[in-house]
Amino acid sequence: MSKLLANTSRRALCIQPNDLAFLTGYCKIGFTVGLKPYMLFYDMSYLSYLSFIPIYKERVWGGRNFQYHLGRSLPSQQKLGESWDVVDREDSQSIVKSGLYQGLSLRKLIELHAEDIIGPHWPTNKRFPLLVKWLDCQERLSLQVHPPKALAQELGGEPKCENWYIAECLQNASLFAGLKKGIDKKSFEKALEDHKVEEYLHTICVKRGDSFFVPSGRLHAIDAGNLILEIQENSDTTYRVYDWGRLDLDGKPRALHREQSLRSIQFKDCEPKPIPYSPGYQLLAQCPAFRIRKYDLNPDSLPLKTSIGEGAILLSIIRGQLQLIGTDQQDPRDLCTGQTILLPYSQHFAFKALVPTTVLLTDQFTS
Repeated sequence: MSKLLANTSRRALCIQPNDLAFLTGYCKIGFTVGLKPYMLFYDMSYLSYLSFIPIYKERVWGGRNFQYHLGRSLPSQQKLGESWDVVDREDSQSIVKSGLYQGLSLRKLIELHAEDIIGPHWPTNKRFPLLVKWLDCQERLSLQVHPPKALAQELGGEPKCENWYIAECLQNASLFAGLKKGIDKKSFEKALEDHKVEEYLHTICVKRGDSFFVPSGRLHAIDAGNLILEIQENSDTTYRVYDWGRLDLDGKPRALHREQSLRSIQFKDCEPKPIPYSPGYQLLAQCPAFRIRKYDLNPDSLPLKTSIGEGAILLSIIRGQLQLIGTDQQDPRDLCTGQTILLPYSQHFAFKALVPTTVLLTDQFTS
């Protein structure tokens, strides 16, 4: 007959198929022990937030700031430019770091219980719609553009809008975004040929706490000295316009995508502005793909609360530390600087700040 797993307090049942009863509110996974088939049923009423193991990406422009600023334990001495903290793609899968679902991929969780995690009517075969990553930009990144939605399929790519939050930066750090006024396609093409691109780009000086939205079709590059949290549509299509004559980690020039880029760039997109940091609450981005809100919290602040049915939410801690109110089922390492957790649709949460804390809430991505 059915057997409780050790120390689960009925949070999971391990039973043989011929012992199946009518179980509601449980998520099932099949497996075998020896030659005997079993089914593992997770009680979804105990579903808490989900934290994931970061996936690090070596980049020629990267460094070690995930260790110095985010307190991460990093592999080897590689130049790590990206940390993919929430991702559901064929070639990269977030794995649950701790708790009852430790070791399961985000894809598997959605296949098993999409409605509890993301919301009603979410197809089990549909990818999680966002990708959350940290960028450690020790050197200037390539000049890039993502294809607009109307053109992406024709070019064989995916559209992508994204938002950059400047978590840390050096003095005089900057971004490139859009073009200077009066620049048209013909003059920009000539600038590419003459290697004078920088003169035609709109430069934005940034400070810690600034936020910048990059829609599809906007020409952009991140300059050296920025540590950025990037929240984006789940796309990995990037057309490299120009790479400043740099060589890759293997000593060879990186591929450029000039034809696709010139078709994708919105040449009337001139001199966009960032949202400068302001204490307290800020709406940082609102687009069809997502909404991002920023909260500054202190130990004496009211709890930060979410409700059941409000929608799946990503909570990113830029700096500081939170505590989940009302349960001891938490790992303090999940709720500190640099962490992003997924708050499922079917649960409500309340967090308090243990120290001065800045968090981003990303939602409205499941419509």
